Amino acid sequence: MGNKSDSAISRREFARRAAFVSAAASLAPSNLLTPESIAARLPAQQPANAPKLSPEGQAEVESRIQSIFAQYDDRLSEAQKADIRRLATEAQPPLDRLRAFATDNGDGPGLYLKPLMEREKKPSPVPATRKPATVPKNS
Repeated sequence: MGNKSDSAISRREFARRAAFVSAAASLAPSNLLTPESIAARLPAQQPANAPKLSPEGQAEVESRIQSIFAQYDDRLSEAQKADIRRLATEAQPPLDRLRAFATDNGDGPGLYLKPLMEREKKPSPVPATRKPATVPKNS
């Protein structure tokens, strides 16, 4: 317990920061992250081969991009920002398909190996019969 790293924060400091964040979130305008407001703030520069996304998917892509930019904006060049925007947009259709898959609470994980074909079992080798020892003849 005496081994505390310099980057660790106390529970009290964590609670204080969480309170500040929740207070700031409650003071933010409610229409800050609606799809319409996000589209109005962003330039309309989408590549020609960009996938067509639903408004919910587009809002999710934009919120993902904004969270990355909020954290790493000062470290990224314009080319890296464009690449992040492209990758986030391309990653959304597979996420939508994955989320559309219906599951129930009783469904188990899909991690079991199910062989496509049964292999033939090799017959076990027949144990060799031992020859009886020959008795030398008395002549």
